[in-house]
Amino acid sequence: MIRSVWRDRFADWLYPPTCVLCGAAGADGLDLCRGCRADLPYIGPCCPRCALPLEATAVTADVVCGECLLHPPPFALCSAAFRYQDPLPGLIGGIKFRGRMNLLRLLGLLLATHLRDTATPLPDRIVPVPLHPHRLRQRGYNQALELARVVGGRAGIPVDHGSCTRVIATTPQAQLDQKARRNNLQGAFRTSARLDGLHLTVLDDVVTTGSTVAEVARTLRQAGAARVDVWAVARTP
Repeated sequence: MIRSVWRDRFADWLYPPTCVLCGAAGADGLDLCRGCRADLPYIGPCCPRCALPLEATAVTADVVCGECLLHPPPFALCSAAFRYQDPLPGLIGGIKFRGRMNLLRLLGLLLATHLRDTATPLPDRIVPVPLHPHRLRQRGYNQALELARVVGGRAGIPVDHGSCTRVIATTPQAQLDQKARRNNLQGAFRTSARLDGLHLTVLDDVVTTGSTVAEVARTLRQAGAARVDVWAVARTP
């Protein structure tokens, strides 16, 4: 942890942070100025189970959304830092499709700060949502894994990217409706080891319907995990 802090300070000295949104000087060691950071679409009131953003006037402490009441997901909680609204689509698109590694570090640090500020329970391991080998070869990296490394390094949590793999090259979820998303992922993931008694967190960049993280969580539970949570940079309203 100390080594990581000094490494970050040296990097800030060598490459002064610059706001990725407006070009001004970055602040607090981030590639964001304080003004742009304040304007980000923070998650606000949301379902504690799936992080679905809720209207502030309808929220009381620990209120659970209707979908989670009717169909509880296979994970205990979902913690997301932001709503998936501008400028998050552009930032996340930069890490998924344009190889913007500086954005990976920025979003990972913002998620780590959110988890710290909300006193989110820490797991034994972080499990990034895996990519199928074919997709991994196309992209060259797994953005969920790289985000997990930033968050895990900041929080001191091991990242487990080997216990769960994607064994079916499914149709991209963005091309499907909600029902098709659920059916599309059945049997897509597999574990290579028992995970008995472990508290695990599935990490992804964006949670939309929750189908992907739910299928990963279900797979981990079947391998013996005692509890599975979900962390994400953003949640779609």
